[in-house]
Amino acid sequence: MLRTGAYHQALSALYPDVGAAVSRFERLNALWEASREGEVRLYSSPGRTEIGGNHTDHNNGRVLAGAIHLDTIALARKNDENVIRVRSAGFAPNRVDLDKPEDSKNSADRLILGICDAFRQRGLPVGGFDAVTSSEVPPGSGLSSSAAFENLICLILGDLYGGVVPEPVEMAKIGRYAENVFWQKPSGLMDQMAGALGGLSLIDFENPESPRVQTVKSDFQGYTLFIAGPIGSHAGLSDEYAAIPREMKMAALAFGKETLRGVPPEEFFRAMPGLAIPERAALRAYHFLTENERAAAEAEALRRGDVAAFLDLVNASGRSSFMYLQNVVSGTRQSLGVALAYSETLLKGRGAQRVHGGGFAGTIQAFVPDDMAAAYQSAMTAAFGGCVAARIRERGAARI
Repeated sequence: MLRTGAYHQALSALYPDVGAAVSRFERLNALWEASREGEVRLYSSPGRTEIGGNHTDHNNGRVLAGAIHLDTIALARKNDENVIRVRSAGFAPNRVDLDKPEDSKNSADRLILGICDAFRQRGLPVGGFDAVTSSEVPPGSGLSSSAAFENLICLILGDLYGGVVPEPVEMAKIGRYAENVFWQKPSGLMDQMAGALGGLSLIDFENPESPRVQTVKSDFQGYTLFIAGPIGSHAGLSDEYAAIPREMKMAALAFGKETLRGVPPEEFFRAMPGLAIPERAALRAYHFLTENERAAAEAEALRRGDVAAFLDLVNASGRSSFMYLQNVVSGTRQSLGVALAYSETLLKGRGAQRVHGGGFAGTIQAFVPDDMAAAYQSAMTAAFGGCVAARIRERGAARI
């Protein structure tokens, strides 16, 4: 079917180069064990980029985020063994025996098990399947390869068993549950939602169980969005990430609130110098309250086509993350700071840049004028080993 063009129309809605997409799925098909048979289905789950709202979702804030063309793909088919086997190109195979959940030890196995548990809690059927996957979402890049994988497993389970794929918000909750409970990784809801939704969206988590979503214009009018290295390991940084929501909520408690979204900004700004909380907690709270407004302002600037105002806001977001949120430097790790400084030198006062995603390690994000894009990409790649253009993808996680 791939070779005869049966999938070409569907693939053209996701990929600019259908021939390359066909070749990618054909290579994936070669990973199957020859002895296994059954109807095979195709799936795609995109990575995501956060453009505004750095570390705001876990305090019920707003984020501006979008799905990107870099994705994780899968071929999958049911089996009758109640065992989930996933072979991912470049990784050790995963095997989850749903009858022996205690045998699932590594992180990917635990994520699969967590998703199955969340399905059962919702009364949704689960069962065994075999899948082969391949990903263009680089681990550690801040493009949320883990959320892409979680959404992919949700897709496969929902489609193969019962034929009902959870809606984007529910899919995101399932992925978050798997991360928080079965992987013990503190995270919000933004990563999974952005990939599940597709396009560019302003997501408001004021009510985290029922987020409000507004579709936003994703035309950056003469600028290319880049995600640039260095891609550093996030190993050993869990405490750094966990400290951010913990300290933000510490600041909220000083005002009798559970999260900072419930604290009036003007009230906080007046009281900030005398708050009886650690100084870093006060600074991180300041970042949240200003960044929460900035994410909405970025969306509004794009709606009215004011790219200059949008870029100013992106730069302001980057400064706030560096100065107040303090998620660029971790101990002696300062590679993200070096990347930001070098990017600023290359841009010569044009475009915009900021830390991308969780920070401390990973990547930076830059909006580069199209006439500078080739030179920028070449220089950042030579310096840090990676710089990829990320296009917003309108379709979210889906069966092809």
